Amino acid sequence: MSPSPLLDVRELVVRYGDFTAVDRVSFTLDAGETLALNGPSGCGKSSIALAIPQLRRPHSGEVLFEGRDLTELSERELRPLRPRMQLVFQDPYGSLSPRHRIRDAVAEPLKVQGRWNSADGPLRVAALLERVGLDPSYGDRLPHELSGGQCQRAGIARALASEPRLLILDEPVSALDPSVRAGVLNLLADLQDDLGLGYLFICHDPAVVRHFAHRVLEMRDGRLSAP
Repeated sequence: MSPSPLLDVRELVVRYGDFTAVDRVSFTLDAGETLALNGPSGCGKSSIALAIPQLRRPHSGEVLFEGRDLTELSERELRPLRPRMQLVFQDPYGSLSPRHRIRDAVAEPLKVQGRWNSADGPLRVAALLERVGLDPSYGDRLPHELSGGQCQRAGIARALASEPRLLILDEPVSALDPSVRAGVLNLLADLQDDLGLGYLFICHDPAVVRHFAHRVLEMRDGRLSAP
């Protein structure tokens, strides 16, 4: 019998008042797989990204993550599961506090989740920065002192601190220059190979998704359409 998917979205509906942003969308995603949602701005991709970890509660449908339907869980029950589903956003600067040094931003999930101690915590932060291709000395910098690509790498390090199984990548390279974009995509591919992560890759650039994703789903007006 084949293993169950890491993520199984069934008939998902997301509404904002009378507007239906996501209309009965279904898909599955396996561990170690990159599934791309491709489509124009406003088609519902980011609403799906928020609905999976229940940051935006769907109107109806099911979101099964590691076999559990997240839509049936309370906020208290979701709290220990959300670290396993991390979001990486389009704006590398907007996702990090401008007042916090990079080392503090990467350490924050460890502290919030009760996994920090002063003995090995700084070493874990340094190792995470190295894992994403940043010298640990970059931890002393503020976000505005990094380039866009470096800042996005720091955001990925912050996401990895939670030891996730799923990364929801919402336009993670669209704000980067093409040469920098390739480096970040290569980093994500290497991390997936090493850690077996599942990626939900949200993008509006067909050339990028063809290069990066194992499977591509096209979205239009809140629905999946034929590619």
